[in-house]
Amino acid sequence: MAGQSRKWMILMASIWIQAFTGTNFDFSAYSSELKKVLDVSQVQLNNLATASDLGKAFGWSSGLALKRLPLWLVMFIAAFMGLFGYGVQWLLIRRMVTLPYFVVFLLCLMAGCSICWFNTVCFVLCTQNFPTYRPLAISLTVSFNGVSAALYSLAAKAINSSSYTVYLLLNAFIPLFTSFAALIPILRQPILNAHPSETAHRDRPVFFFLYMLAIITGLYLLLIASVSSHAKLFFSGATVLLFLPLGIPGMVYARSWFKISLYPKILEKGSSFLLLDGDDDHYKELDDGSNNSITLTNDDNGSENGNKGCWDMVIKSDRLEMLEEEHDLQKLLCRLDFWLYYFAYFCGGTIGLVYSNNLGQIAQSLGLDSSTSTLITFYSSFSFFGRLLAAAPDFLRT
Repeated sequence: MAGQSRKWMILMASIWIQAFTGTNFDFSAYSSELKKVLDVSQVQLNNLATASDLGKAFGWSSGLALKRLPLWLVMFIAAFMGLFGYGVQWLLIRRMVTLPYFVVFLLCLMAGCSICWFNTVCFVLCTQNFPTYRPLAISLTVSFNGVSAALYSLAAKAINSSSYTVYLLLNAFIPLFTSFAALIPILRQPILNAHPSETAHRDRPVFFFLYMLAIITGLYLLLIASVSSHAKLFFSGATVLLFLPLGIPGMVYARSWFKISLYPKILEKGSSFLLLDGDDDHYKELDDGSNNSITLTNDDNGSENGNKGCWDMVIKSDRLEMLEEEHDLQKLLCRLDFWLYYFAYFCGGTIGLVYSNNLGQIAQSLGLDSSTSTLITFYSSFSFFGRLLAAAPDFLRT
């Protein structure tokens, strides 16, 4: 019972980490100030934005770190990388320090790398604690990474709506505070269940509830995007929505308590009410008696193999035997599946980043400097919904 509630706390911690560590999405909020302080051209500014995204190319270093270091330490290393990278940039924009362009480039690179380290921590947490529904857990947490800019925009308006440099302070400190908040759930991870399928049937409704709550959160941020007043109140509302899932462990405890404490008393009084779980022996007896297996044979395998085209041979040859198969680096680099995914992501995954990194200049060229934060919130909210929509196939598959 305690293990079940703890794994949901792990998922909540992963959501918080992702929601407050997508710090590269708000680059356009302070890019104009950075351009002015450094006295650089638009091309050079774009190179700094590229450096922030290029830092993710070194995300593999987090995997190497996890082989030697505990998970919580990797999380704090990521937090301090972001603290240093964004903190020094804030000092630069405030003209407290003077730095050459190349050093600022390295700072952006370090800040971008910290995001990947946080992502790795969340992926490992979801994979370890939700072996059956890991696609749903990962899709849900990654979706909240897209909403970071909207949350930071609300926080910046609540603190000082006239200064865009506050974004850098938020980028530096909020991930660190979030790491401290997630530390206890990570240290109290439940013991891995040897038979995860026994409790999997109870996880799906909870995931459905979490996805509905995520949609409500996204709609809330989208509807208040253009509202400039009462920023503190709206930010408090967004924070409440992020903390609402904390009630899930309590729901798990309450259900288990009812099953252990009250349900036997109901049976003693002769009630006809039955509370069955998929892992109950009585349920299994009923299930075994009602389910019949049907085996379908295909006699056309030989003809299909004979008529297999060249494209099918290229795509289907050397495929992974099963989804989520574990493999080492050498085996990974020899897989066609990996390179197809790599080049698809390399060519298509950066299109949205080009747009988001230049939102500040787009707003400035249109004379909408005061609406930059609104544009960032709109972009962030729709990015969130796009990521959330990607989980639909996982729901259908599970």
